[in-house]
Amino acid sequence: MYQGDVWVRLDTLPRLLAEGWRRTLMSGGVVSVVRTPFQWAMGSPVIEIETGGYMGDVGLYVPEVQLREALVLLGDGEDGAPPT
Repeated sequence: MYQGDVWVRLDTLPRLLAEGWRRTLMSGGVVSVVRTPFQWAMGSPVIEIETGGYMGDVGLYVPEVQLREALVLLGDGEDGAPPT
């Protein structure tokens, strides 16, 4: 649960890759959240990235109601799993 809604983790991946996937999702109208060990991030904190903030693995989440749409945007396979 995040802000009263059920969110689903698409994957855990390096921050820069997650931010790229977020841009793809955003351009398709899907809301996403990155979860670092420290916080949930709704927006891409460019200043954090530019200043060398946390760049390790993060969780990439979408609202459960937009899961299928997110998987299609990311080019899911037959099993509905996100690309690896």
